[in-house]
Amino acid sequence: MTKFRPCIDLHSGQVKQIVGGTLTTTSTDLKINYVSKLPAGHFAQLYMDNDLEGAHVIMLGPGNEEAAKEALAVWKGGLQIGGGINDKNAKQWIDWGADKVIITSFLFPSGKFSQEHLDLVLAALGGDKERLVIDLSCRRKGDTWFVAMDKWQTITDMEVNEASIHSLEEYCSEFLIHAADNEGLQKGVDEKLVEKLAEWCSIPVTYAGGGRNLQDLDHVKTLSGTRVDLTIGSALDIFGGSGVTFDECVAWNRSQPRR
Repeated sequence: MTKFRPCIDLHSGQVKQIVGGTLTTTSTDLKINYVSKLPAGHFAQLYMDNDLEGAHVIMLGPGNEEAAKEALAVWKGGLQIGGGINDKNAKQWIDWGADKVIITSFLFPSGKFSQEHLDLVLAALGGDKERLVIDLSCRRKGDTWFVAMDKWQTITDMEVNEASIHSLEEYCSEFLIHAADNEGLQKGVDEKLVEKLAEWCSIPVTYAGGGRNLQDLDHVKTLSGTRVDLTIGSALDIFGGSGVTFDECVAWNRSQPRR
């Protein structure tokens, strides 16, 4: 059953909402929608108080570990953590309180998928795929999508399609997929991608990118036949947005049939 899943995006130690495609190595390229004056722990508490399980904390670049650990300490076992996760630190993040770790870039050394790296991360987690989320955040190439890494700036060799989804499902408990070309723009979701994810995925999948309002939750629910969850970021009032209130999203979740 489709549900709203919130996020905590961290950049330079602060909770921010960023236009995804502008996260380059050049600071002048960066387009920021919102910088919160509140710490990461505030949002973790808010999500915990409203039973919003499956929220993800994403560390966008360096300088975010302390803020991430603060959030995890507030809601131990309730949040997922991503950004810079590899075989050396995956278990450490679980020990610090993450429910699951999210990996992307480590799976794609030099932009090429590595089964060996996936095996290493899973081994570091004791072979427990329930602790692992694979992030297949992507960018469009015509009518196809390819996984994008390094803050969505490097296009990898992996197309997001039925074959790649099926090949990875046995190694993880769910997928997280940002449509990087839509991220932070509040111009609507990538409808075709949402439809395809519902068709291809047999495990839980969360889509992020372009969510604007409460109607988009209904839209994703319809497009996916209730199989895809939606993250709304920049449009939320708690992140300075005017498209939808956090309380409305919580109420929407509570109005849905239980899975």
